[in-house]
Amino acid sequence: MNSRRLRILLPALIALALAGCFGHKAVKEEPFRADTPFSARVPGKGEAVCWSVKRAFLTQGYMLDRGSDTLIMTGAKDSQPDEDTNITLRMQATCVDNRDGSSTVFATATQETSKLQKVSHSTTTGVSIATISLPSGTDRAMRLQKRETIQDPKFYQSFYSLVQKFADEEKRTQSAR
Repeated sequence: MNSRRLRILLPALIALALAGCFGHKAVKEEPFRADTPFSARVPGKGEAVCWSVKRAFLTQGYMLDRGSDTLIMTGAKDSQPDEDTNITLRMQATCVDNRDGSSTVFATATQETSKLQKVSHSTTTGVSIATISLPSGTDRAMRLQKRETIQDPKFYQSFYSLVQKFADEEKRTQSAR
């Protein structure tokens, strides 16, 4: 290869190599574990336990989505701790009959925090390369600040305990019939 080509190709190859090194962030992969708070075994048949999951959502103020899959329930609940902050809890639960007199409930919840922020607007006018942008005002808009999966086992345990309470009530009702 002649030196002229090498002078042209070498900077391009170095830039390409550096882009590969700095262009990607390493994604932290979490290993699968058996000791997570995202599932619980509940005594009771699937239909009664799934109904109990729905009751648990509704009694806590969650608005349920109307999905086509009846085994998956998704709900959301909003709160406003102060004038400029909104917190949304989103929770999804699935229940499966284990066919041994018990069911497994899987649940995952996320918390989103949004804050009211000022947003500036500008007006742009001009012709061709002569363009001028001038501030034209501000508005206030909710902006998502943080979204995270709730990891706290106490949060999920309180949900599973409520599901268990309703499943026990359902069992007593079925026995009384």
